[in-house]
This record gives sequence, structure tokens and C-alpha cells, in this order.
Amino acid sequence: MIRKGQLWRLLFIHRVLVRHNLDDIIFAMHLFRPYRFLLYVMPWHWWRDKTTPSAVRLRRALEDLGPIFVKFGQMLSTRPDLLPPAIAKELAYLQDRVPPFSSDRARAVIEQAYGAKIDDVFAQFENQPLASASIAQVHVASLHDGRELIIKVVRPDIAPVIRRDTDLLQTLAALAERYWPQARRLRPCEVVEDYKKTIHDELDLMREAASASQLRRNFAGSADLYIPEIHWPLTRKNVMAMERIRGIPVSDVASLRAAGVDLKRLAERGVEIFFTQVFKHNFFHADMHPGNIFVEPNGRYIAVDFGIMGSLTTQDQRYLAENFLAFFRRDYKRVAELHVESGWVPGGTRVNEFEAAIRTVCEPIFERPLKEISFGQVLIRLFQTARRFDMEVQPQLVLLQKTLLNIEGLGRELYPDLDLWQTAKPFLERWMRDRIGVRGFFSALRKEAPLWAEILPALPRLVHEALTRASDRVNAKSKDPLPNLNQSVSMITLAMVFVAGVVIGAAVFSRHWWQG
Repeated sequence: MIRKGQLWRLLFIHRVLVRHNLDDIIFAMHLFRPYRFLLYVMPWHWWRDKTTPSAVRLRRALEDLGPIFVKFGQMLSTRPDLLPPAIAKELAYLQDRVPPFSSDRARAVIEQAYGAKIDDVFAQFENQPLASASIAQVHVASLHDGRELIIKVVRPDIAPVIRRDTDLLQTLAALAERYWPQARRLRPCEVVEDYKKTIHDELDLMREAASASQLRRNFAGSADLYIPEIHWPLTRKNVMAMERIRGIPVSDVASLRAAGVDLKRLAERGVEIFFTQVFKHNFFHADMHPGNIFVEPNGRYIAVDFGIMGSLTTQDQRYLAENFLAFFRRDYKRVAELHVESGWVPGGTRVNEFEAAIRTVCEPIFERPLKEISFGQVLIRLFQTARRFDMEVQPQLVLLQKTLLNIEGLGRELYPDLDLWQTAKPFLERWMRDRIGVRGFFSALRKEAPLWAEILPALPRLVHEALTRASDRVNAKSKDPLPNLNQSVSMITLAMVFVAGVVIGAAVFSRHWWQG
């Protein structure tokens, strides 16, 4: 139910929608459809803008509604499987055009966080922010030892604004699920809840700093990706201090060429970094738009802004890898089976019908040259097809899809002939061998070796206790327990010898395997 405090905000939203000639959105809802005739007696409807596309008007309305709705529109732009293509494309143009807050307020937040004057902490602090966004803004500072830092400061009083608008979005999502039959499958409440969690996580800069630190550790010594170092002594929940980096913006292709960067290799490296994060580390930067990526003259990427990170379950990793490889092989039946096995579509789905639908979507695409195929768009078309088979939104895959679209788009900007499939396929095949093949089997045994080393010494005692209990049960039921007891002893002894043999053999084999 809409609370009194939310009513004024709703009235403001309606005024914005009217200003952009979008009030027909409200009357399209099932709840208000009986009153749609009122739309045609409203004077502003007579002079409505009929030349500007509705997708453009929607984007402008979200910009007028403020940073929370802008960020929500940005998130929705990554869900072209839920939105019409024209709207999804237009929402992708949303930018955080948020004026910076005053340097006096920034200094006050920093001094309160540190419990000290800025001049005592820094040798120099630039009052003019380097950049400003909806959640925070960043300033450049230098320590007394000469090290340059980026100081990220959360906007004062932003938390109540976020709470107000996300609560309202939750209310609207609940109404949509109640009065719009299609909404149950699209799960708007879950989408809003996921957004709410994401944006609240962005308020905690200690969390972002920890994510940056983990990612830096994952790519320590890498020639592909550099992550700036966090300066922990000056990092708080609402203030983060990070090493200042210098590089060429990845969108500045002319400067990259002038620096002698191999654009083809750079594009391929971006794809490799993505799959390394998703499948090897299972921890990926989920906001890889061009504004967060820079390049060193030697061609190494630099990433910043770690407020949104993603990870998958081991099961989702495996299903995704198998899905990708099945796509490469055009094995549509396996793709359909994997969707059922993973629970992404209902268990009662007829695989042969789903396979036929996937084939209809993918075959025309695969007949084109590989360099012209957008892997991200194939996934989108697949999800759109799966919706016909009652596929529900999979929140755990939203960030992955968004990141893949960003990486692929970035790669094609750098090198239009990028063959993402050719770059990704060897990586995925190698990952599958390591996880599911013989190597994966012995790797898993090696990982479990410490546990078995702890259990094996206790096996004789456990066997003795099992035999005692078996003997007691047999004695209670039979006057001649020996045949049954001997059989139990033989089975338990055989099992113990087998387990011990497997563990010892695996330990020896895996040691030679990894040393080799």
C-alpha cells in the first residue's frame, strides 16, 4: 500500500511524466486501464509531443527524476531481454550528470571521518573534484611523503534519498506484480530488491575498498590488468583513499594509436580478462564501462570504481561454460537441456520444442561471419526466446550479462573485426578440462586431501564402533550371527582399503601431476 509520505513523491513523478508526455504509461497499467478515457480529456494530451520517440522521452524523464532513477534506468538498460530493444538502447545513454557538492562539505565529511584537520592529513588537497557522480565524488590529494591519492567521498545525506526512492520502487513493483499478469514472470520485486542491494552496497566504501583489494590480489603481477592499491589507513565507510593512476581513457582510440598500442591485442585481452574473472577467479568487475577503464602505453588495462562486483555459484559457472561451448558447436539440444537442468526454465519444459525455438533464433545469426556476431546479443535473443517457455529472471546472471555486453562493445570499438568466439572458446575448453576432466578430478581430490588426512587416522575406531553396533543388532535377531557379521566386516574392510587407496594414490598422482 502506498504510504502518505510516498504520495507526494508519486505526484512529483506524475508531473515529470506529464511534462515528457509519458502519462499514458500509467493508464496502460491494468489497475488504471478502465480510466484511460480520462487521458483524452486532459488538455496537455491534446498538444503532446508526437515527434520525439517515446524511448527518448523516457530517458529524459528519468534524468529529471534524479540520480536514483537514473541509476535504475542504467540497470534496466542491461536487461534488453525484458525491455523493447529501442528503450533498452536509449536507456544505455543515461549518464550521471550530477553537479558536485561543495568542497566545504567534502572537507567536513573527510575531517569528521578522520577526526583530524585536512591539512594535518594531507600535504595538498584539491578542492575542485576530479569527477562527480550520483553516489560520491572524488578529489586528488597528496600525502606528506609525496604519494598521490584519489579520495572518494560519499555524498552527504544521500542515504535518506536512496531509502525514500527505493522504498517507492518496491511499492510500485509490488503493485505491478498484483495488477499486471506479465509481472510475475518478470519478477519486478526481485529486480528492485537486487537494485536496492546494489545501490546500498555502493554507499559502503569499505566494501568497495575490500573488493578492489581482492581484485588486485587476483591480478598481482599480471601483464593484462592493473588494480590501484587501497590506502587502508585513510579508508572509512564514507571515505576511501586509493592510489592515483594515470592512463589513456580506453575510449580515446586516437591517443591509443598514437601511443603505439596494439588495438587488436588490446580488444582480445579485454575478453580474456573477463573470462578469467568469471571462471578462474569467480569474482568480476561488473561495471566495466569505458569511464572506468584506462590503458597504459604498454597495453595493460587499468580498472577503477569497484562499487559493483559479481560472482556466480559453482553450478552456474559450469552451466554457463557448457552453454557457451554448446553455442560454439551449435548443439541446440544441449543448450535446451542445460536450461532445464539448471532450473532456469521449468522442469516440465519440452526439450524438443525449446530446442526448435533456439535453433530458429540462432541459425540465421550463425550463418554470418563470426566477427559480425555479437555474443551478447545472442544471449539476449536466447533469453527473449526462453521467456516464451516461462523462463524467470535470473538475478545472478544480470551482472554477468551486463558485463559481457560492455566488454564486447568495448572490444568492437577498439577493433571492429574482433572475433570474440575465437578468443573465448580455447579459454572455456581449457576451463572445462581443468574442472570436469581427469585433471579436475585429481585437483578436487588434492583440495580435499587435508580433510581425508584428518579422517583416515580415525577410521579404525569408526570401523570398530560400526562392527560393535552391527554385532549387537545381529545378536538381537539371530542365534548364529557369524555369517552376517563376517559379511559386514568384509564390506567395511573393503570400503576402508578402497578409500585409503584412492586418497593415497590421488595424493601421489596429483603431486607428480602438478610438479610436472
